[in-house]
Amino acid sequence: MLAENTVEPRHLIQPIFVTEGSEPEPIASLPGISRTPLSQLAAKCAELQLLGIHGVALFPKVDPTRKTAEGAEALNPSNLALRAIREVKQKTPGTVIFADIALDPYTTHGHDGILNDEGTDVDNDRTVEALVKMALFTAQAGADFVAPSDMMDGRVKAIRHALDLANHTRTGILAYSAKYASAFYGPFRDAVGSARKPGAAPISKATYQMDPANRREAAREAILDTEEGADILMVKPAGTYLDIIRDLRESTSLPIAAYQVSGEYAQLHAAAEKGWLDLGATRDETLLAIRRAGADVILTYFAEAYARDFSAKK
Repeated sequence: MLAENTVEPRHLIQPIFVTEGSEPEPIASLPGISRTPLSQLAAKCAELQLLGIHGVALFPKVDPTRKTAEGAEALNPSNLALRAIREVKQKTPGTVIFADIALDPYTTHGHDGILNDEGTDVDNDRTVEALVKMALFTAQAGADFVAPSDMMDGRVKAIRHALDLANHTRTGILAYSAKYASAFYGPFRDAVGSARKPGAAPISKATYQMDPANRREAAREAILDTEEGADILMVKPAGTYLDIIRDLRESTSLPIAAYQVSGEYAQLHAAAEKGWLDLGATRDETLLAIRRAGADVILTYFAEAYARDFSAKK
């Protein structure tokens, strides 16, 4: 009766990795998670809807032969991500699609943006131009929210302006407002094939993602994204940045999303496999902590499993 917070399937968004293949592809570093073939994507979304999960975040596993230094495949009107959005919207229109807007799945170097001519840093302005075009294609395909996860300066304002001019006024923006340069992203990079390759540009993502030492900076970033037209603010990762979630919750009336990232998921599975932790209990506790900190919705690889257990308990 007196519990102050709950976690229900409606609070969860399931990230889905999409592939061109004909069979699901298990991801070794994400136990229980597989890349979903495009042909099976709509059925997966329908299954999630029946479990009470209405939001999915789609991430393409791009064929390496289609990757370039500038991520040109991101602007291909027939690329895998756009076909995935159209497939879901046509066959399971009740699914709310959060479409990733970043170049890392498409670039040979794995960075979220286009490198400068010297290859020594990410070119912010050229990247924003590409992200705007990418967002327009994504909105046209039917995404409910575009989700710029790149952390380039000024991209929310530019995307909102372009969407409005193109009459996509009902397409929302889930802004990765406080995305930290975290060590917990490794399994995700395995899943989308964006891990840094030997000999690639020696540029750290810390040049554009946030310093884990900084708290006040997150508030500034969130204020800027709010002023530029964001509809939802994201904190990523979630578990090690609960203080940031709480700070934003107390400073804004916008919905707050938090991403329980791949490394957070993988470490609980690894400890459970050793018999050191109870997977279900620790999963539920971490999700509750994220909600208690102030997140309205949580992107988590646990979403489907949690919803199945939640349904079984009813």
